[in-house]
Amino acid sequence: MALQSDSYVLLNDGHRMPVLGFGTYAPETYTKEQAGESVKVAIEVGYRHIDGAAIYGNEVQVGEGIRCKIADGTVTREDIFYTGKLWNNNHDPERVRIGLEQSLRDLQLDYLDLFLIHTPMGFQPGDNLFPTDENGKAIYHNTDIRDTWKALEACKDAGLVQSIGVSNFNHKQLELILNMPGLKYKPVCNEVECHIYLNQNKLLEFCEIQNIVLIAYGVLGSGRSKKWIDQNSPKLLEDPVLNTVAKKLNRTPAQVAMRYLLDRGVVVLAKSFTPQRIKENFQVFDFELNDEDVEALDGCNKNLRYLTMDVWSDHPNYPFHDEY
Repeated sequence: MALQSDSYVLLNDGHRMPVLGFGTYAPETYTKEQAGESVKVAIEVGYRHIDGAAIYGNEVQVGEGIRCKIADGTVTREDIFYTGKLWNNNHDPERVRIGLEQSLRDLQLDYLDLFLIHTPMGFQPGDNLFPTDENGKAIYHNTDIRDTWKALEACKDAGLVQSIGVSNFNHKQLELILNMPGLKYKPVCNEVECHIYLNQNKLLEFCEIQNIVLIAYGVLGSGRSKKWIDQNSPKLLEDPVLNTVAKKLNRTPAQVAMRYLLDRGVVVLAKSFTPQRIKENFQVFDFELNDEDVEALDGCNKNLRYLTMDVWSDHPNYPFHDEY
């Protein structure tokens, strides 16, 4: 599959999304400022697709990084594809635009390129990101995601965002939106965990039929955050099969893990705070995997999910009880 550093996918609403994106989630060990600095490095290296979210708590710094590179002439605003996400406390239709406008204020941008429902699980509406009861248990609010979606459509019509999509949805939750009466815009994408251990074949097939792009996060095996990730889970980049292919091609395991997904038509998000790695992770366009490599990597799949969000597994909209 011939890919170049400026390759993009055409979304179902006519907009274009670069196939390789830079993730801005920073684990607790990094400062918000480091996230902003990394964005500058990523743009200098060639990334044009920046994936952010309100819940990451660093949109102010990420926005500063983007605007700094616009101000110095490296890019124009039109060159940048920025994704923001609606957190669980803002699923109520009255709060959707509030959430989006807060991101625009933090970023100091006039519009977002893409706005996603971050998860299908609604929390109690309000300013508290993680509302809990006296026992420390999350307070859920079962907003109909179709109502949330209608509010996203209104934000698109108002010119606040160019494209709208979802994240962490299973195929049944996607179907709810696709089959809703009066649907104006289909989701352009579903951003989910996807890597050699969780290749998402069934969900990818479903999305392809619906002309919905699958965006992959956790491609390199997740950031091992103690808060969210089982510390005993295998380290993806140490996988023997992946390393054998990487050695044969004289590439890093990360580059091979990314290229594998790109060749399947998946949009890939890569995250790093090391300038050298940010650069390396962008160098995935000047080599190819042969059928034998792909077959070996296909064999790594074990339906292993790093980010289970199982703390909310009793939510009526918890997405991972279903197979895909």
